[in-house]
Amino acid sequence: MFESVQSLLDEHAELQRRLSEPEVYADPALARKLGRRGAELNAIVDAYNNWKHIGDDLEAAKEMADEDPEFAAELVELEERLPVAEEKLRRLLIPRDPNDARDVILEVKGGEGGDEAALFAADLLRMYIRYAETKGWKTEMISYNESDLGGYKDAQIAIKGNSNDPAQGVYAHLKYEGGVHRVQRVPVTESQGRIHTSAAGVLVFPEVDEPEELEIHQNDLKIDVYRSSGPGGQSVNTTDSAVRITHLPTGIVVAMQNEKSQIQNREAAMRVLRSRLLAWQQEQIDAENAAVRSSQVRTMDRSERIRTYNYPENRIADHRTGYKAYNLDAVMNGDIDPIIQSCIQVDEAHRLEALGDDAS
Repeated sequence: MFESVQSLLDEHAELQRRLSEPEVYADPALARKLGRRGAELNAIVDAYNNWKHIGDDLEAAKEMADEDPEFAAELVELEERLPVAEEKLRRLLIPRDPNDARDVILEVKGGEGGDEAALFAADLLRMYIRYAETKGWKTEMISYNESDLGGYKDAQIAIKGNSNDPAQGVYAHLKYEGGVHRVQRVPVTESQGRIHTSAAGVLVFPEVDEPEELEIHQNDLKIDVYRSSGPGGQSVNTTDSAVRITHLPTGIVVAMQNEKSQIQNREAAMRVLRSRLLAWQQEQIDAENAAVRSSQVRTMDRSERIRTYNYPENRIADHRTGYKAYNLDAVMNGDIDPIIQSCIQVDEAHRLEALGDDAS
């Protein structure tokens, strides 16, 4: 695997040269793309230099250990540090998801369970918003469809990060949240105190940076307008402000009605459509990629049950990684980083294993 380092070092040097050219910044999309790749390569170069420095020091210490007790003591320390540095470099050399540095559009949908599922969907949305706050990320509500009890039948939020480093990207962390989330608790509508099981679905799409980044032909779109049926001010049920856009080649449908004007709803719908199309394109690539298929952590099957939230036992369990903890109250307040890190670690292990199989 380390044989590929030199090519990455060369790419890093060339990238630094390009990033020093003023004309690059005349194209914001290009500058952002190069900046993301630069941040990824910076981490690899730093890890490589550290690994090489420790290795050189280790060789020097071996030569001097017989003559100087201080070098003998340093030899032991360096022998312990070298495999740690090597493992860090090895993990950084795992090919990353090309969308890891992107912001996301996250959707929650109430599933089985009626009003209780909608309330749980609202709880999940609140959990993600609070998690984003701990990361210093910004959130923006794009659309929502409320239930009678104040939950969400469905809702969409945009989450924007604060780093070009793919390892710190919003999508790099939240992509593992896609799937079915199951809850076990006593619903507010339950008068007998019985525990019910319901579910909500979560969808996570990488957001397109610039409209020009993803070409969408107008002839591929079917656009319908209709009257809003929910919150949205004076225009509700009085004007055809709601918009439904169907992308004919893929069958992807996006509907928006929360903004007051048809133009605003159309812009919001196109924003979501671009993100869904970007995810759809990546799914086509992943379907042909054996290394991605071998991952047991992140799947394109959006019907997969990934996690259970058990309120009576205050227990959270991720069914993909085996992670289990009894701090559900903290989790629902946004403390989900340990769960996400367990997904990242297991996913990296699968990718390393896949790379080893390819090498053999």
